[in-house]
Amino acid sequence: MLNIHNLSISFGGEYLFEEISFRLNTGDRVGLIGKNGAGKSTMLKILSKEQEPDSGQIAMDKEVKIGFLKQDIDFVLGRTVLDEAYEAFIDIKNAEREIDKINAQLAERTDYESEEYNQLITDLSDLTHHYEILGGYNYQGETEKVLQGLGFMREDFDRLTDTFSGGWRMRIELAKLLLQNNDILLLDEPTNHLDIESIIWLESFLRNYAGVVVIVSHDKMFLDNVTNRTIEISLGRIYDYNKPYSEYLVLREEVREQQLATQKNQSKQIEQTEKLIEKFRAKASKASMAQSLIKKLDKIERIEVDEDDNAVMNVSFPISVQPGKVVIEADGVRKAYGEKQILSDIDLLVERGSKIAFVGQNGQGKTTLAKIIINEISHEGVLKLGHNVQIGYFAQNQSEYLDGDITIHETMINAANEKNRSKVRDMLGAFLFRGDEVDKKVKVLSGGERNRLALCKLLLEPFNVLVMDEPTNHLDIKSKNILKEALQRFEGTLILVSHDRDFLQGLTNTVYEFKNKQIKEYLGDIDFYLEERRVNDLRDIEKKDKVVKTVSDTKETAKRSYEDQKKIKSLNNKLSNVESKINKLEKEIKEIDVELAINYDETIAQPDFFDKYQAKKDLLLSLMEDWEALQEEIDSIK
Repeated sequence: MLNIHNLSISFGGEYLFEEISFRLNTGDRVGLIGKNGAGKSTMLKILSKEQEPDSGQIAMDKEVKIGFLKQDIDFVLGRTVLDEAYEAFIDIKNAEREIDKINAQLAERTDYESEEYNQLITDLSDLTHHYEILGGYNYQGETEKVLQGLGFMREDFDRLTDTFSGGWRMRIELAKLLLQNNDILLLDEPTNHLDIESIIWLESFLRNYAGVVVIVSHDKMFLDNVTNRTIEISLGRIYDYNKPYSEYLVLREEVREQQLATQKNQSKQIEQTEKLIEKFRAKASKASMAQSLIKKLDKIERIEVDEDDNAVMNVSFPISVQPGKVVIEADGVRKAYGEKQILSDIDLLVERGSKIAFVGQNGQGKTTLAKIIINEISHEGVLKLGHNVQIGYFAQNQSEYLDGDITIHETMINAANEKNRSKVRDMLGAFLFRGDEVDKKVKVLSGGERNRLALCKLLLEPFNVLVMDEPTNHLDIKSKNILKEALQRFEGTLILVSHDRDFLQGLTNTVYEFKNKQIKEYLGDIDFYLEERRVNDLRDIEKKDKVVKTVSDTKETAKRSYEDQKKIKSLNNKLSNVESKINKLEKEIKEIDVELAINYDETIAQPDFFDKYQAKKDLLLSLMEDWEALQEEIDSIK
């Protein structure tokens, strides 16, 4: 289906890969692996023809359609989730527009017997037949099935894409690709923003996919469950085996051991031959034998052992100062947006040195509580930090906060202070940014490299409590292991939000399960928690707790009037707008509260300060009431 021959590409005079060749065949589900920066994303861009190689050829059939899920995507603002997903059906949407145009003309005309009118009827019939062949009467139901499989609820369909996070937008883009019937799917880190339930659905979809799939992923279980072939990019070469990831690792190690043993035997033979050559050279009568042995030696094809790229990060998380015995205390913490309750009456006591895992399905409040702890979002109830507590926070989209238009070195220098500015280059070197690499712009870095830079930047600030939300996203498997070892050595307090059982094993001693707006404590590690829940894996928790969703009832959808659909769409747009205003106002009020705490006298001296302050609070209350009213109206129509 697709042939890659002698492909080479270089950056800054160094080859990412050089003269590599392989073929992709129907039914191949390839795991494309390698360390961060090895060239995996670049390879996908070349295969998708988004980027040209320096040399080499890519040959494919003319009719082959390629779908490419990138790490960075752009969205047209103002579309709903459904509108954006329907963009997958360009031909169908074009046919719909043509049909609507003809119907509009027919509604206006009264010359029923004319040739032009009859021609419009004929054109409409042809278009309708074409529309049916394209799947025009099924695509809406298929779209809803895929969106629900990827975690969207029916009430999300009419919300604007602008109101969703980058992770949810990535799901919409993935849905479009899965709906397009592409022959080749190129997926760059497709599981990074999916919860376990959606990952399981995607695994099932890809296992039954008829075309070619090439996946860049650092999720070992996902690769094992989906792929039947592994291609590793390492030090400019590729290693290609018809095995899923775990089996590939075993096979590659066996091959390397065989190469080492064969190389060792060959070296002995060469050494003995060289000794004979030196011995025969000394005797005139044996000179011809010496020459014969030299020729034989020159013809020997020296056995090479596959090189391993063993460069790894050098990470450590030193604590700043020793905090008090209790570092975090929460009493009756609640968080809601209007009537949508996220957390309810959360009590939590975290002592110094605790190692805690937050687990549970997406949307259950894990990230919300983490953000409440670092004082990023408002809440009800009481949450207090202990004496001398200094928190370091790594968000699951931390790399998105980096400025793409400045260099790696500038990123660090801008965040450094007088004490650690001189150490910036050494710190970057520990995170594998060495030499001229520090002058690269952030926007050209791979997802894993950005995460490494974000981790490095985190170390510029002092902390003794570390809160990390999905820190392994984008990190290659070696880097994940290095990060885990560094966290095991961390002497401070650790709170980890993660879906990754392998990463959590041996890292935490307390698990909090988030479910039904509450948390439940398990005094043990992740294996103890799973044993208590009587399952083998975090995935099984999601399966067990999964609420069976009704997939796209098209008959019910058909019954709903066009006016109702339009009204719900309009109300959802208003709801999204109100949510945006609420978030903005909450931040403004929080900033004023901070100013009051720091510079009380100066702040209240501002003209009409209390009137303006109270006006913001009144407006926030009014917006919350608007939110509830809009939600009630939407629910009543549904």
